[in-house]
Amino acid sequence: MNTARPPKGAIPAPAKIPVALTVNGATRQLNVAPWTSLLDALRDHLDLTGTKKGCDHGQCGACTVLVDGRRVNSCLTLAVMKDGAEITTIEGLARDGALHPLQQAFIDHDAFQCGYCTPGQICSAAGMIAEGKAKTPDEIRELMSGNICRCAAYPNIVAAIQQAMGKS
Repeated sequence: MNTARPPKGAIPAPAKIPVALTVNGATRQLNVAPWTSLLDALRDHLDLTGTKKGCDHGQCGACTVLVDGRRVNSCLTLAVMKDGAEITTIEGLARDGALHPLQQAFIDHDAFQCGYCTPGQICSAAGMIAEGKAKTPDEIRELMSGNICRCAAYPNIVAAIQQAMGKS
């Protein structure tokens, strides 16, 4: 029997913290380390891999999800900070087998090439539309500037957002 004890003065591992999240309409209970990002909670604990890990520094927007209806970089947000929050990921946008208007518009306008940034682009666009600030293509570009597309599908992304906004 191994009864090894940690060395004197060693800091014990912190206890996991219970977190309740409503993700895509379903309440989920998690026990996570205090430093677990919302992104890692979604991907590693809930198997929702649509949200992508890009830079892990909040610079690319690939991890964008909606938290209580607002767009958030989930890589910079600790899961414990969002206890009780309503989270919507790319998987939760479609309803009853029908694509969300933004998802359909991205298909209609071929607004993706490799597709890696697409979930974050779509979630960010959904949040931006809900904010009600973007009226012109220039405003869409400015308000979506936190979401990077390495394939440079920006004109098609703007056209897709305009379609979803009912402006095309």
